[in-house]
Amino acid sequence: MSEQSMALAARIDADLKQAMRDRDETAKLTLRALKTALLQARASGATAHELTEAEVLDVVRREAKRRRDTADEFEKLGAPERAAAEMAEYAVLQRYLPQQLDDAELEAIARAVIAELGATSIKQLGQVMPAVLAQTGARADGKRVNQVVRRLLS
Repeated sequence: MSEQSMALAARIDADLKQAMRDRDETAKLTLRALKTALLQARASGATAHELTEAEVLDVVRREAKRRRDTADEFEKLGAPERAAAEMAEYAVLQRYLPQQLDDAELEAIARAVIAELGATSIKQLGQVMPAVLAQTGARADGKRVNQVVRRLLS
């Protein structure tokens, strides 16, 4: 791993070792799956490359989103115990993501972007979303951003 992403990668490794010592099966399995996803991301593309901090965060965010979406599906299927297991894994992955923006902060950013772009209708969602996502980065889930922007443009 590059020096940039070393801090997060080292933290994941250290937490995996600690989970193994603590016999924390949920954390152990989740972090092993995360390390596998990181290795796959590193090997993807034409040539293997070192992951930047942003790429590592992107993999963590993708894995967390997958767990949350799977938990939602299990809830819909009437399997609350499976949903709870997925949410437990989601909670483990949340430790590695930046602090999420609260609703007021997210709405303020969205309002500023909408004003800056002069957007007035839901038809301009395609222009507003990328600008808001660029400002929020990993601090807000795309689904939440979409809900806020839709509400403000309606």
